[in-house]
Amino acid sequence: MRNESGTIAAISTAMSNSGIGIVRMSGEEAVEIAERIYKGKNEKKLSKQPTHTIHYGYIVDGEDTIDEVLVMLMRGPHSYTGEDTVEINCHGGVYVVRRILETVIKYGARPADPGEFTKRAFLNGKMDLSQAEAVGDLISSKNEYALRSSVSQLKGNIKKEIQKIREEILYHTAFIETALDDPEHISVDGYGEKLEVVVEDHMKSLKHLLSTCDDGRMIKEGIKTVIVGKPNAGKSSLLNVLLGEERAIVTEIAGTTRDVLEEHMNLQGISLNIVDTAGIRDTEDVVEKIGVDRAKENAKDADLIMYVIDASAPLDENDDDIMRMIYGRKAIILLNKADLNTILGKDEIKKKYSEINQLESCEIFPAIIEISAKNGQGIGELEQTLKEMFFEGKISFNDEIYITNVRHKTALNNAYEALKKVKESIDMGMPEDFYSIDLMDAYEELGSITGETIGEDLVNEIFSKFCMGK
Repeated sequence: MRNESGTIAAISTAMSNSGIGIVRMSGEEAVEIAERIYKGKNEKKLSKQPTHTIHYGYIVDGEDTIDEVLVMLMRGPHSYTGEDTVEINCHGGVYVVRRILETVIKYGARPADPGEFTKRAFLNGKMDLSQAEAVGDLISSKNEYALRSSVSQLKGNIKKEIQKIREEILYHTAFIETALDDPEHISVDGYGEKLEVVVEDHMKSLKHLLSTCDDGRMIKEGIKTVIVGKPNAGKSSLLNVLLGEERAIVTEIAGTTRDVLEEHMNLQGISLNIVDTAGIRDTEDVVEKIGVDRAKENAKDADLIMYVIDASAPLDENDDDIMRMIYGRKAIILLNKADLNTILGKDEIKKKYSEINQLESCEIFPAIIEISAKNGQGIGELEQTLKEMFFEGKISFNDEIYITNVRHKTALNNAYEALKKVKESIDMGMPEDFYSIDLMDAYEELGSITGETIGEDLVNEIFSKFCMGK
């Protein structure tokens, strides 16, 4: 990215015909540039107007009037970026918005890089790096949970937790270093035992944060859901009814689906990345066999497996293989074709599943739901089961933190390992200077989450992934 100097400008709304478009400027000359192209009533000057005010008028380029607008003034440091900021609210035609941006640039601004407004907010101390990244996640949210998680992080929930741990680590590191420099006045006798209690407490906190990573990943990216079953069990019909459209080809011919079909959808506020696969069975057909192998490979990496059974047909050795495959996994068994004369019920499936996997009890048995992909029967129960299975219906973003960022997960894991070394050094009776080395490693790793100990290249890389104008 370019340097942070100058006044930047960009279109901050989607580039499509709409009611309103916004062109945003930020920098020392933002108000001055706006004044050059703004014509309001009574010839009032924008530079004389107070902060956080809105002014009606026109954007002009010399003698040409471009559009009727509302101009919003927000002077630094009380603005998003911490700098003087001007937002021009114009009519939302694509050409009109572009024309105003071109005029703004013509009179002194330069085009902003992707994410440069938020980058300036970070560099000017308006937010830490975890909050800045939450802005990007907020914009790309695909479901209600992802939206609420991003808002929670934007409020600084991660920052508060990390700061609390870092402050204590820094205090104990400083104490050790001071004691080593002045052993005559400050004693570290027995300090290892006291420090170990603190380290164990912080390790528990980090372990808890790391335990949220799987939920965090699914909140942000969606639950990888693979639909498996024998040919003609109704897998593609299930996909279509969940999507609410005829996305997969459905015929009476067994083996119609030969390859995987991936779709994204929202269900009860949860994002599902659904993979419809070829029917699993022994086959001599080369192409179908490739599809079956791909189905099994996708199932290995799935967060959830939906096993569809044709309840109007008997089970066979292919069902045995699938039941073994889903054992110990998060899975839901769907008895499809409940609208027909069925010969399989929940009791028969439980008995067969127990026999195949040699279970003595059904405590870890998957949920079984009777459905009809044809008329939608049981789909509501499936949706509720999904919500309870992954988030227990209790997910909350008031106090709880969910780690949704891979970079944060890596830093937390590194910090945990560093504190683990501190504990090992204490248990081994190592000299106190060993403690401070690993304590500072943990301190640095945690600081990288909030951006206090991070290199410029990584900062540039993070913000380059933002959308233009934010």
